[in-house]
Amino acid sequence: MALHGITAILVAVAFFYGPGGPESRVYSAARDFERELHETLGLAVLAVSVLRVFWRAFTSRPDVPPAQPWMRNAALLIQGSLYALIFLVPLTAMFGAWLEGHPLTLMAGGVVPSPLPVDHQVGTLLAKVHSFLGDAILWLAGIHAAAALYHHYVLKDGVLKSMVPSNWFMRR
Repeated sequence: MALHGITAILVAVAFFYGPGGPESRVYSAARDFERELHETLGLAVLAVSVLRVFWRAFTSRPDVPPAQPWMRNAALLIQGSLYALIFLVPLTAMFGAWLEGHPLTLMAGGVVPSPLPVDHQVGTLLAKVHSFLGDAILWLAGIHAAAALYHHYVLKDGVLKSMVPSNWFMRR
């Protein structure tokens, strides 16, 4: 649950601080802070995502109340898509930057040079894919959150309760 929350926060903040736009804007000196923060957060998303996959491989999932097959399938599709995106979004950014000839520049002066030869055309394409996928992950996360709230407030079926710490819903 903690890794889920950390991932959500990192993705949202990275999205907010993404400099966006054409290469000349993203890599302008005026955007250094935003780009460095965005790239640092993106690598953090990737690292937490790897940890989440390992954690998931060795722990059991919480019991989820029964649902109609279409709801279960929709949930699996959205969750699978979100898992794919938490890897694809940072990877397309990394490879796009490297192929455009830019190192990853991280907070506190960290630099990850490109291990790849420059292919500006492919790098630009990956940067566009990264932008599209970055928007997609927020839309899907919003649908995911709305579905959890729908289950809690409309269906009252305990799905949301199975996804958050048990003491969140204790009456005081």
